[in-house]
Amino acid sequence: MKISFIVLTYNRTDALLAVLRSLAGQCGAGHEVLIADDGSNPQQVDLLYKNCPAFECPVRHVWHRDTGFTAAAARNLGAHLSTGDYLVFLDGDCVPNKGFVKAQTRLAGKGLFVNGSRVLLSERLTARVVNGEIDLLRQPAVFWWQARLQGDSNKLLHMLYWPWSLFRVKQGFKWHGIRSCNLAVWRQDFVAVNGFDETFEGWGHEDADLVLRLSHQGIQRKNGFLATEVYHLWHRESQRDQESVNKQKVLQRMKTRLVQAEKGLREIEIGHDTSVTVTQLH
Repeated sequence: MKISFIVLTYNRTDALLAVLRSLAGQCGAGHEVLIADDGSNPQQVDLLYKNCPAFECPVRHVWHRDTGFTAAAARNLGAHLSTGDYLVFLDGDCVPNKGFVKAQTRLAGKGLFVNGSRVLLSERLTARVVNGEIDLLRQPAVFWWQARLQGDSNKLLHMLYWPWSLFRVKQGFKWHGIRSCNLAVWRQDFVAVNGFDETFEGWGHEDADLVLRLSHQGIQRKNGFLATEVYHLWHRESQRDQESVNKQKVLQRMKTRLVQAEKGLREIEIGHDTSVTVTQLH
């Protein structure tokens, strides 16, 4: 299968480059990377173009005009322009662990999507990562023990590895732990539910809505714990003005059997007036 890695970003190229450096060391000819840019400014885009690491696979930068927090639209656009059989969604501040790509390949299964977990890093450790002072993927166990004791990391479980599928598959919809910053789904299943729903405005819960609709479609959740962890770089919390509205929307949909996004992949129109640019980086 061909895997498309769709990496969401917005005006944080230093963090994005850390994510790309990790993927560059793992991706091969059977992959592609699409940077789904939610409207970064020209300075940030220029920084990306000048510093994007070398890949063995195609890398494209997909940018649309900044109209506020439209992560669902940016991800849908990246998926729409991808060519892979399997889509792995990442946020541009979530650095994949050194075995991430192999683990995603191993855990992929028909009728399943993979929900990954994350390790939260402190502001202090994040600064060292984005400055290029430290490579998280090369750190020994003692580094992570020290980071945990010093409050620079919130867990140690990522040091363990569980290669098997036993205990991973969950029945029914479970809201807890759903994160589009680290989520993998078959393209045909993503298309069947019409992708992310772009009617969710502002921050929050468009990922839970996607998983709910996948569940209604009969696609089961497979947890990627102890295999597909990412290191979540610190950032200030986004404004969450719409969170309660978005949450209520998901709660209402839990009472239905809704499968299709109201506004998703099928509604994408790329024309001269949509302010979309696609740039081949490699």
